[in-house]
Amino acid sequence: MSKVYFSTWRGEQINNIGKNDDAWENSAYNLPLEYNEHAHSKAFIGWDGVALFNPDVDVVRLATEYAAQYQVYSEACGRCAPGRWGGRILYDLLDKIARGEGSVSDMEHLKEVSRTMQETSKCEIGKTVPNPLLDLMTHFESDFMDCINNQKPSKHYHLEDTSYIAKITAPCMDACPAHVDIPAYIEGVRDLRFDDSLMATRQTMPLAHTCGRVCPHPCETECRRTNLDEPISIMELKRLGADYETDHGFGFFHPSEKKPSIGKKVAVIGAGPAGLTGAYYLALDGIDVDVYEELPVLGGEVAVGVPEYRMPIDKYNQDIEAVRSLGVNFITNTKVTADMMRQFENDYDATLVATGTRISKKVYCDNERPEIQGYWGAIDFLDKVNLQVKYDIMVPEADQKRHMLPTDFVDLTGKTLVCVGGGFTSMDVVRCAIRANAAKVVMLYRRDEATIIKNTTYEEYHEAVEEGVEFIFHSAVAKMNDENDVLKSLVIDRFELVPDPNGGRPTLEKVEGASFEMECDYLIPAVSQSADLKLLPEEWEIERTSWATIKTNGKDYMTSRKGIFAAGDCEYGPMTIVNAVGQAKRAASVMSRYVTSGEITLTNDEIMEDHLRKLKVYNKKEKIQGWLPGLARQHSEVLTVDERKDNNREVKYGFTQEEALAEAERCMRCYYIAMVAH
Repeated sequence: MSKVYFSTWRGEQINNIGKNDDAWENSAYNLPLEYNEHAHSKAFIGWDGVALFNPDVDVVRLATEYAAQYQVYSEACGRCAPGRWGGRILYDLLDKIARGEGSVSDMEHLKEVSRTMQETSKCEIGKTVPNPLLDLMTHFESDFMDCINNQKPSKHYHLEDTSYIAKITAPCMDACPAHVDIPAYIEGVRDLRFDDSLMATRQTMPLAHTCGRVCPHPCETECRRTNLDEPISIMELKRLGADYETDHGFGFFHPSEKKPSIGKKVAVIGAGPAGLTGAYYLALDGIDVDVYEELPVLGGEVAVGVPEYRMPIDKYNQDIEAVRSLGVNFITNTKVTADMMRQFENDYDATLVATGTRISKKVYCDNERPEIQGYWGAIDFLDKVNLQVKYDIMVPEADQKRHMLPTDFVDLTGKTLVCVGGGFTSMDVVRCAIRANAAKVVMLYRRDEATIIKNTTYEEYHEAVEEGVEFIFHSAVAKMNDENDVLKSLVIDRFELVPDPNGGRPTLEKVEGASFEMECDYLIPAVSQSADLKLLPEEWEIERTSWATIKTNGKDYMTSRKGIFAAGDCEYGPMTIVNAVGQAKRAASVMSRYVTSGEITLTNDEIMEDHLRKLKVYNKKEKIQGWLPGLARQHSEVLTVDERKDNNREVKYGFTQEEALAEAERCMRCYYIAMVAH
């Protein structure tokens, strides 16, 4: 809730004009009352209305500045006459009134043009820019008429005491942790300019091959097309630009030219998605970067954890080479220690810790002991599978004996494997086990089918079912049974959701007498992972979260020790690739300014990103009008079960050109403009 002087945001009608402060009605929305720690906001104006926080706001100039922001955009677009020429007319007439040179007929003309734009503009930015302008002209007509009747400038027209900060967003962009300009890269596909599409993606997301294949696509959940029929297939459209670059053997389509070296040097610890992203944007800014990686290969958990059938290593390596092409120096087989970190403070201008979370957590059942053969952590299991499949690095003899493997690769012929989990890691485990020829593969999950789909994706879950994975929901391991430290069976408890008689959330309770025993050869815990933070010197006393990860404020990603930054799983806990990328992009931006100025600052664009995410750009109750409903979402061809379950071929072919164009045409180009006056 926000304390507002006046608001029409998202249909609310709040008017506290003339009321005492203690009688003010609050807005139901999380509006940006504080722009940053140094400035209060005076007003917020955007696609869905306007909110004033200060009675002294110059509403005429506010409207003029908002129209000016749209004029800049519309001049660059030019895709429809109402949007382009309407934007020019809006600004010209509003500025005329604000200067004290307007007429009554200008007000009528403004309203007419605004309504025409709402009805006939091709995209949402043209349709919605008039919304707050009409609100201001309706509710503050006297302010506009005062300028017209008395032929005088608006009250703050000649003052420079107010800053007007604007940002273009869209529901899908706002939902994306990396804030990728999704409408732009879809537009590149629609125009058959796949180079433009890829460069739009790499503005904030360097791993286009990767996130075009294994992203959980939260953007699709908040796609406005969902309110009409089905969301755009945003993730699959992303890979087209990257595949175009690779398949045609082009050089790398970077979003901008690399700046000359500025003589500053940064260390990045970890070459996973967060480390690669941080290194990419730091290098683009002319900063020299050394990336240290413990594994013998680059790519982190995506390389050794995400299976080949989901993320072909040659495609991922293309993303990695795009980073290397900017001059980034990679140092593999190097586990950074506390002594090395101490030295880094002397050798580097800043350090980014992006080590991920590679320690599998326990399931916390009776007799759970690491020395039991058959008990195998998910991260180590996937390491052994993928190092062999992707890099021909075979399982060492000691590990063969430890995990009862008959060969120097993971062969589960005749074995029963049980995985405990419910996220992407557990899904990778069970589908890899199918491909390792296990006789039976079971996943135990405490929640239900709908939740596992929410945690992963509909496609991932149903492909696993098709391949023969057995899912047992509302279940958990109670005890491991072994003979001479060799796993023999599991005791499994069953649970049920019990409604709360007071109307609260239902609780999960054990079903007495429903427990059962299941014979198995392997138990793979994939419930979560934790971070190995031994590299942080104890005397630095770097703050930790309650989850034992590195604590930052979640905005600039600097730790409690100056010059030491953290991003990705080691900062937030196990999450998605796109989350790690989004954090590292922001961290790199802040670090770039830090190494040159010594100051920790956010750009206006980053501040606005945070405000809009709190406010929520997507409105799931919105009724979509003006678009043809019922256009089916395209689905790319997928290997059949028999074609895929005994090998590591990529499961999805990706869109054909015809499918890509049809899907890109479904995009409604839902750009919005938001602006804060402070």
